[in-house]
Amino acid sequence: MVNELRPIVGKYFPHLSEEQWQRLEALPALYREWNEKINVISRKDVDNLVINHILHSMSIGLFIDFQPQTSILDVGTGGGFPGIPLAILFPECQWTLIDSIGKKVKVTTSIADALDLRNVRVFQTRAEEIAPRSFDFIVSRAAMSMKNLIQIGNKVIDTTEQLNALPNGILALKGGDLTEELKPFRKSIKEVELSNYLPDLPFFETKKIIYYPR
Repeated sequence: MVNELRPIVGKYFPHLSEEQWQRLEALPALYREWNEKINVISRKDVDNLVINHILHSMSIGLFIDFQPQTSILDVGTGGGFPGIPLAILFPECQWTLIDSIGKKVKVTTSIADALDLRNVRVFQTRAEEIAPRSFDFIVSRAAMSMKNLIQIGNKVIDTTEQLNALPNGILALKGGDLTEELKPFRKSIKEVELSNYLPDLPFFETKKIIYYPR
């Protein structure tokens, strides 16, 4: 799995430093080790970790190039997705990863510590308890409905300072038929087909980034 990571990810992210590669290549073994103790990734999916989890998380970086000092909240991070791979990809940004489930927070904290990711903070909490106007962006991977994400975003996203080419907002990784879920927000959101960025990988044929500017 480690051997396949660099050629697969490197095709889409060719300018990573050796330090970034070392951290990315450490992820499969760390997740396999933890998954034997705590089931944070489905057993059948752990063999597809590189594409289905690591590259999927990093795909947000194909849509937006987060600028240094951008502050990002990963809501419902689970075992650290998309936050951990994105924190490796954007080491000069500040990442806060939250989940309400203690065992998942334990895994994510351990992996962030093992990789010495000093730009990452991990908390067991709910998004509703986060201080208002604390972040530039929210990222999330199928953790909750767009309606709930927008309610959280309206509270915690700061719009007074814009560091990036895209206005501050929400970037949600989602898949499948989103017609009903997104219907109330059609005029506000942008749907980004990940197959446009990752055309050679069948996994991404139904995957999207949903961008909601705050």
